[in-house]
Amino acid sequence: MSRRGTTEEKTVKSDPIYRNRLVNMLVNRILKHEKKSLAYQIIYRTLKKIQQKIEKNPLSVLRQAIRGVTPDIAVKARRVGGSTHQVPIEIGSAQGKALVVRWLLRGSRKRPGRI
Repeated sequence: MSRRGTTEEKTVKSDPIYRNRLVNMLVNRILKHEKKSLAYQIIYRTLKKIQQKIEKNPLSVLRQAIRGVTPDIAVKARRVGGSTHQVPIEIGSAQGKALVVRWLLRGSRKRPGRI
């Protein structure tokens, strides 16, 4: 029996305009120097441009992009008998989304231009 208390699950909040948790997750990962309002402006401006160019719902385009990049498995190093083996493990949906958001932002920051 553990003496430590159980952790309370955090409720993920949604953004004020689209009421979407994924957009809020993007905003929280994009913000720099604790300027959340600037991060919201960047995300909303981007979603507006997506809607003008493609003329579809920008949230569905975002979900489709994230679904297309989300990995199903990852490899983890396991040490067996003095040698290290790469063992594939399944990734949960929350961890997969976190990886995708991190990859997308890293790729967009490498590109020339603003962000």
